[in-house]
Amino acid sequence: MEKNVTSLKYSICISGAAGGKTVTSAYDDATALGLAVAKYGCNLTTGATVGLPYYAAHSAKKAGGVSIGFSPASSLTEHLRKYRLPYDCFNFINFTGLHYVGRDLYLVQSSDALITVGGRFGSLHEFTSALEAGKPCGVLTGSGGTADLIPALMQILEPPAKNLVIYDDNPERLVKRIVAILDVQYNQLKKDIEQYNSDWFYRHDPKNIRKG
Repeated sequence: MEKNVTSLKYSICISGAAGGKTVTSAYDDATALGLAVAKYGCNLTTGATVGLPYYAAHSAKKAGGVSIGFSPASSLTEHLRKYRLPYDCFNFINFTGLHYVGRDLYLVQSSDALITVGGRFGSLHEFTSALEAGKPCGVLTGSGGTADLIPALMQILEPPAKNLVIYDDNPERLVKRIVAILDVQYNQLKKDIEQYNSDWFYRHDPKNIRKG
């Protein structure tokens, strides 16, 4: 689904395990999610790590999509040598310098929505951070790990934003549903962009000054 340069382009975070059982069992799921994010014209964001996020990032970039990684490192050298993380599947890497915990928050805040596939504690941290930040959260059920524990946790912990979480066992359908939610959330902003084309932001400048 090709979009023109003035279209609003969402960023969807794929959150999943960097290691453990679900890295193997949910390989196909993560790959399909990356492909779907690219298909629907969205940016794919991840923690610039290995495992399921890597498979999704690799799949999205291979399909012609945009893959953006948020690294815990402060430089490419640190990313490769200290953290030993990949770089080949990203169009751009944001070197946050915030280590893993801070990186997670930065990643979530820089994304419009989050989808959990498989996962361990790190994925749970990203999910809860996204939920608390008011981001739509997709959960790929049947992918194991954190993703399959979330429904029970949502019942036990009684979070205030249950309506932000959707469940699906089909990767492409889940991405499509997330995009539909974002379309509603950003409806007015999309109308502004479509109406004013490339000059939309100047229309909201009180002095109407074109800079640059």
